[in-house]
Amino acid sequence: MKFKHSTIYLTLFLLLSPLLSTAQVPSAPSLTAKGYLLIDYNSGQILAEKASTERMEPASITKLMTAYVAFNAIKSGQINLTDEVLVSEKAWRTQGSRMFIEVDKRVPVELLLQGMIIQSGNDASVAIAEHVAGTEATFAELMNQAAQQLGMLDTQYRNSTGLPDPDNYTTAADIAKLANAIIRDFPEYYAWYSQKQFTYNGITQDNRNALLWRDASVDGLKTGYTEAAGYCLVSSAQRENMRLISVVLGASSSSARANDSQALLNYGFRFFESRLLYSAGQTVAEERVWYGDPEIVPLVTRDDLFISIPRGSFERLDATSSVPTSLEAPLDRDGMVGNLSITLDGQQIATVGLYPTANVKEAGIFGRLADWIMLLWN
Repeated sequence: MKFKHSTIYLTLFLLLSPLLSTAQVPSAPSLTAKGYLLIDYNSGQILAEKASTERMEPASITKLMTAYVAFNAIKSGQINLTDEVLVSEKAWRTQGSRMFIEVDKRVPVELLLQGMIIQSGNDASVAIAEHVAGTEATFAELMNQAAQQLGMLDTQYRNSTGLPDPDNYTTAADIAKLANAIIRDFPEYYAWYSQKQFTYNGITQDNRNALLWRDASVDGLKTGYTEAAGYCLVSSAQRENMRLISVVLGASSSSARANDSQALLNYGFRFFESRLLYSAGQTVAEERVWYGDPEIVPLVTRDDLFISIPRGSFERLDATSSVPTSLEAPLDRDGMVGNLSITLDGQQIATVGLYPTANVKEAGIFGRLADWIMLLWN
């Protein structure tokens, strides 16, 4: 990896990274699903896609958002895992896949969440929704608010289960954002998505995600099916330091959704690698600040900078920092003063803002005068 700014530091892991042979990346697998998406979890970069922004019915993939809203309610203290939820007749009568809870019985939130995540229980979904928000309709409003906050702008929910409704829709791209948020924000609950079986009321049911049995690197997330939506599967897998998320919508059968998802994951892991270029707060460059105290300020990125690149292409990366030629005080540490651009073979693949590590105040009168004379001379 080459750097085009004299003040950018060459960090240790870059100096020690092995020389990788160049490799060509073939086209992504040709799949029959209506839509799909493969992204790198860390960088968010798209590795393969088809109709990923086209609105489609979500089926039980909806329950990812039901869980996300419930997890947020637990985090904020609105509900607890130990809460005993009184099962309503509506929840008990909900059709489709079930956890087999019984009307007027009390079930802990923790068991309802597992019944929804592992067994895809529609009855459990409705019970959770009613416990969090009073009614399922009110809970759907919370789901839509969360979708907006996550940037899922092509998604709308009308229920907590994913049962058919003409106003229930989402996209593969939005689902990937949601899966990313669950993994990132709630690691303490994410392990439930890898659980292969769950037993409640003497009834044991298998997780419908066939990849959990097929691929040891897969640890989530959710299946879905209705006649209108087809067979759907959101999967995530981690191999070494790379995590991928695949979304397959509208496959023709349960085996087709598993095969399509496996093909996408294998493609991503085989031909791409994920690299951490800079950690959040790590010095990227040092810049002279005219009329400032101090005169020199380190510049950093706010967040970890990950990139996804074809395997064997690391040495063909360039990093270029761009800041004004005359950076002048005062500077606010919360104000972006430049950017860092990463290119591969001359094509930009990532750019992030650069920020000073601290506020830079104006220097005293003599310091400012000295800088004025220097700038005038230059």
